[in-house]
Amino acid sequence: MFVVLLPSRGLADKNEKGWFRSLFVHKVDPRTDAHSNLLSKKETSNLYKIQFHNVKPECLEAYNNLSAEVQGHLHHDKDYPCEVIGSWNTWYGEQDQAVHLWRYTGGYPALTECLNKLKQNKAYLEFRKQRSTMLISRRNQLLLEFSFWNDPLPRAGSNIYELRVSVIPFNHIKSGRARGIRYRQENQEAVGGFFTQIGDLYIVHHLWAYKDLQSRDETRNSAWQKPGWDSTVYYTVPLIRSMESRIMIPTKNSPLQ
Repeated sequence: MFVVLLPSRGLADKNEKGWFRSLFVHKVDPRTDAHSNLLSKKETSNLYKIQFHNVKPECLEAYNNLSAEVQGHLHHDKDYPCEVIGSWNTWYGEQDQAVHLWRYTGGYPALTECLNKLKQNKAYLEFRKQRSTMLISRRNQLLLEFSFWNDPLPRAGSNIYELRVSVIPFNHIKSGRARGIRYRQENQEAVGGFFTQIGDLYIVHHLWAYKDLQSRDETRNSAWQKPGWDSTVYYTVPLIRSMESRIMIPTKNSPLQ
């Protein structure tokens, strides 16, 4: 014979209410600032824009030449508070694709100033008209720079670039990425680290430079010989929802060569 002891009605009601409230009430850490302000550099007010242009295969060379000409004018024109950080064509990844990274010195006001001036720039409007006949699709994102990454500076020489794009919940971004970067600076391969502000959110962009694919393989493997790298990977990989890698070749006008 089994005897089942039932809790008193008052205790049952209390437990049910506690369980029910747990579905909707979550304890969060108090914040005094936006996540983006906690992660981005305080001493600068730079805003970055990354563009992905999918080009008709037969138009890629003409597109590169046209883009180089217009980018050169904007890059050196002091009336526009923007500069080209790098321009590439995807080698491995999405084919016939152009990727451009811009920096706006002064943040959102600088971006707005550029847009307003470009609306009145007849040469730029003609460029957009010509470019539209060469494109299949295009998209862009506005980015901020991680406080714990170095600035993307011009590079000489012949390099290939890897853009790794990850989806990471925002509250986990800094904990894993800040730990990992110190293991990847030995060969100066780290170019820049960014996260989205407008566009697809919770996106992290890491930009790396290597002499060639063999150098990339050797550099990445050497990180496993450093104490602490294995535990960093162990703790950060589960935080990543998805990841994409593309290998890119700089165009002739790119400051990052």
